[in-house]
Amino acid sequence: MVRERVVETAARLFASLSYDGTSTQMIADSAGVDVATVTELAGSKRDLYVEVMGQAALAQRAMFEAAFARFTPDRAGVHLLMDCYLDFCVDHPEVPALWMHRWQSDASDITELESLYVRPMFDRLIGALQPFDFDVDLEYAIWTVHWSVRGFCLGGVLDTRGRREGPRNTVFLRRFRAHLHQLVDRMLQLDR
Repeated sequence: MVRERVVETAARLFASLSYDGTSTQMIADSAGVDVATVTELAGSKRDLYVEVMGQAALAQRAMFEAAFARFTPDRAGVHLLMDCYLDFCVDHPEVPALWMHRWQSDASDITELESLYVRPMFDRLIGALQPFDFDVDLEYAIWTVHWSVRGFCLGGVLDTRGRREGPRNTVFLRRFRAHLHQLVDRMLQLDR
């Protein structure tokens, strides 16, 4: 129970403040324990980070595996994969936040996470979409969707008055989803 609270607290702080911006003392204080307890239960800050990133990756992989089980090799199947990913990021904003920090060179001394977690899922997506024989750089097409979804989920868009709106606003989420479908349809030429 206490260990779980420590790991959840670390995940929240790493997602909010980054690995480099979070100290073990901050994790301990936020979890309501001392540093010695954090270290005893979860190891070093690095150990905690690797565990948090592993849990985030496992949750994302479970989402994709469930989506792949329903995937059909057609336009609807491609939209299903995109929608599942978008919904996952909306429901678990800490996951894109954790990876976004890595894009900004956070925890740069921990180098194995992308090869352990990102590349295998990316390759699985390419494998699922390969039979389409798209006339497009499929890797960059997938990255474009990935960047767009994470950018929208973390940063949102500006409304007509200059206020930032994100995925919690159902009108903006619906518009973004429709835009994403249109983007992918055109990029992958699915609208023919």
